[in-house]
Formats: sequence, C-alpha cells, structure tokens
Amino acid sequence: MVKFAHMSDVHLGGWKQQPMQELNLLSFKKSIEICIKEKVDFVLIAGDLFDSAFPPIEILKEAFSIFRKLHDSKIPCFIIAGSHDYSVSGKTFLDVLEKAGFCKNVEDFEERGGKLILNPLIYKGAAIYGYPGKTSSLEIKDLRRIELNDSPGLFKILMLHTTIDKVKGDLPIDSLETLRIPYADYYALGHIHIEFKYENFIYPGPVFPNNFQELEDLNYGRFCIIDTESPSGDILSKIQIKLKEVISFDIEINNSTLATEKIIAEIEKKNIEDKIVLLRLRGTLNVGKVSDIKFSQIEDFINNHKAYFFLRNTRDLKSKDTDLEMEIGEKEDTQEMEEETIENYKKQNISVLNKYIPQLIKTLGTEKQEGETTESFTGRILEESKKTLNF
Repeated sequence: MVKFAHMSDVHLGGWKQQPMQELNLLSFKKSIEICIKEKVDFVLIAGDLFDSAFPPIEILKEAFSIFRKLHDSKIPCFIIAGSHDYSVSGKTFLDVLEKAGFCKNVEDFEERGGKLILNPLIYKGAAIYGYPGKTSSLEIKDLRRIELNDSPGLFKILMLHTTIDKVKGDLPIDSLETLRIPYADYYALGHIHIEFKYENFIYPGPVFPNNFQELEDLNYGRFCIIDTESPSGDILSKIQIKLKEVISFDIEINNSTLATEKIIAEIEKKNIEDKIVLLRLRGTLNVGKVSDIKFSQIEDFINNHKAYFFLRNTRDLKSKDTDLEMEIGEKEDTQEMEEETIENYKKQNISVLNKYIPQLIKTLGTEKQEGETTESFTGRILEESKKTLNF
C-alpha cells in the first residue's frame, strides 16, 4: 500500500503583486518540505501548477529550485495539466520540468471504439491514471467517454482537473457526472478551489489562495496526505500551510466623505502587524462617490502599522448617481469583468465560434519569454491559435 500527497491549483505566477507572489511560492515550498519530512512515496499535482502555459522566467527558476529538493529526496512527482497550464499545442513548461527529470506527466490515452482508454503509470503498488483539464471545461465531453486500462491488484488513482456534479451545487455550469466515471480507489481532483470530499472524490483546495475572495474564505493554502495504511483507519490528512494571518474588514458605507475616517477607525481596533489586510466595502452611497474615499491615506495608515500586504474590494459599493463604481484592486475583479464582457458579446453576436473566445484570449495574452525572438514568439502564438480553431 502507499502514502502519497495530493496537491492541486498551485497557480505559480498567478499573483502579480510581488509580496503575494512570494507567499504563493513559499506556500508551495513549505508543502514540498512537509512531503519530504513525511516521507511520502510520491506527490500528485492535479493541474494548474502554473497560472499559465508559459510562466515568467523568474517563476520557472523558483519552481525548478523547489522541485530539485523533491528530486534530491528521491520522491517522484506525477502531474497533469490544468485549465491554466494546459496548451492546445501540447507544448508547455510542464514538458521542461518533465525533461529535467523533476516530474512525470501521467496523461496517456488512446482512442478505441469511440472510447478514450487511459493507460496507467505503475509505481509502488499504485496505478496512476490522468487526463488534463482544458479551458472552458472542454475536457468534460472527453471525460464522459473514458475507460481505464485495467490494472488488477493495484491501488487505482485517477487524476482529473474538472468539475464533478457533486461539487457544483446549483450553479448553472457543465459538470462531469460521478456515475459515469470509471471506478478508482482514489480520485485526485483539481480545478475547484475548495476543500471537498464526496466518498473517495477529493478536492484538496489550492496550495495558496488565488484571489481576494479565496483569501477571505480560506485564509491559507492546503493539500492532502493519503496513507492507505493509517493505523486509525482514516487515510486522509488535511494539511494547512499557515504563513501569514489574514484579517478581514467588511464595512458598510453610505457617505463617502466620512468613509476614510470610519475605515481607519475600524482598522485601528485590531493588530494588523505582519498580516494580510483585506478591506471589503459595501453599501449604497447617499453622499459622494467611491473616488472620494482617500485610499492612499488608508494604505499609508496600514503600512505605518507594518501590515504585510493590503488588498481592497469595492465591487459591492454602489453610488446613487451611477449603477456601480469599481476599484479594480485585485485579480478577482478583472477576471469577472473579462468573463462578463465575453458573455455579453456572445449574447449580442451569436456564432459557433464563440466557444473558442476564452482560449483565444488566453493564447493572445501569452507573454514573450526572455531570450525568445519576435519571429519565434509570433510563430508560437499563431500555432496555438490555429490549434484552438482546429485549423
């Protein structure tokens, strides 16, 4: 039997603010150090190791350093691509990690009679299967026709980066029906950034919160260690990575001219030193507008009290004169604005090509890598775009 770690949704490079980017890397580093200390047989990363298929070189250097420690401890790492680090061309920096000997992508399948037959990677009594996540949940259609190439007598693990029906609740999104998934002893899932367990279907949650909302809800990163020979009989251990305390302020505002003093007074009541400070403002302004709030003064106050980092969110703060004024201070807002813009465009411009829009935006937003020629970069973007459109 086996003892292994299950991580997902690391999203290295996801935070653009340097202090938060460093925390993200440190959370991953601490997770790997725990795996080494616990002497796990192997580590699973169920998608979205990186926030994009082509992460910045600085992120790659740090990731290589962390993986080297795992490699030097002779603990193998098995991965699949997620919706963020997946590439329609099949070429990502996951391949570079694999060629360096730091991990192994377990995606291995063949088409047979209209079915996708997944082949296992065998290691220490475990048969590990995997299929990647894709942008806009495009993997779900494929997953509805998967079967596992049998591996009798072995502990079967199926790695997927997708949404299953038991986790989506009432949300109107596509999901994979659990009854249609082939049997495995353990389902190592990724994509949904919450801790969730349904029978042996496990989402461990992100290794580090990826936006304002996740910092509010989760506070810390997390992953799981599974020991099939646990003396207690409970094979699942939940591990939290507590690096910095998160302190949240949820304040209702109706007069923006008095808001600055009110906000500072509330923050002053708590010790914020070396903590991540989250400020969420809500309400309808009867007097003034959002821009009247002196955020620079608030930020100076927070910095003078030695907070680690400050994030604000005003998307629930409405003005009487306008439908909504938003301060875009974090990744969550820009993502939601992009998704809303795409959905509005789709409604106004009905076309079979609309399904390709999210992947095309992701492809066209790819950054040029250090040392990459303009010709090589242009060719790579063009090739990715052609594959997205099936040209």
